Formats: sequence, structure tokens, C-alpha cells
Amino acid sequence: MSSTPAPEPRDAPEPRTESSGEVRPAPRKPTLVFDDPLSQQSSDDTDRGWGERPGGDADSAADLKRFLDEKPPHHL
Repeated sequence: MSSTPAPEPRDAPEPRTESSGEVRPAPRKPTLVFDDPLSQQSSDDTDRGWGERPGGDADSAADLKRFLDEKPPHHL
């Protein structure tokens, strides 16, 4: 006799539903992902929403309006 505990089964049998007898896969365990996080673009990497205005070509009057709209009052 050994004092070593018996190994646990690695793949548990799949649970069956009682009503129809269908086999359901066991829930997956969460896994660790060791990908490089810097190789993917995050939402912070873009400048979307920072002073962008829809439209085509801008003229000097539109540039002045944009400047006055975006500049805080204490910078005027």
C-alpha cells in the first residue's frame, strides 16, 4: 500500500441531460493567454473623437471656428 493519493481523472465524463439523454460538453475552464498585448490595437491607440468633424474640405473660417470651439476659454 502506498500513501500517495490516487490520481484524479483528467477528463471527467460528460454530463447527460435527464430529459432527452443528449450529451452536453463539460464547461471549459478559463485559460491564460500569453499573447503580446502590444501587438494589438486598443481603443486608446486611436484619435477618434478628438476634434474630428465630419465633412470634406475645410477653409480658414471653418478652421477658426474649430479653433475657438476646441480651445478652452482660459487659452483665448
